[in-house]
Amino acid sequence: MAEFNYEIVEEIAVLSENPKGWRKELNLVSWNERPPKFDLRDWAPDHEKMGKGVTLSNEEFAVLKETLSKM
Repeated sequence: MAEFNYEIVEEIAVLSENPKGWRKELNLVSWNERPPKFDLRDWAPDHEKMGKGVTLSNEEFAVLKETLSKM
């Protein structure tokens, strides 16, 4: 498996937490020292482990935000 690194630049929101302490979070994350993107995924309490998630560019996040506001 290829090695990667990440930095949580900004913690925006915690959407839920399960009994084991894993939390579904919306964050700004820089992957492999690239510009940060919006990231929605499950994280272990110490942010050392993560589940599968979705990463969105600023443009994709704007479309999602607009779509949700119309619902």
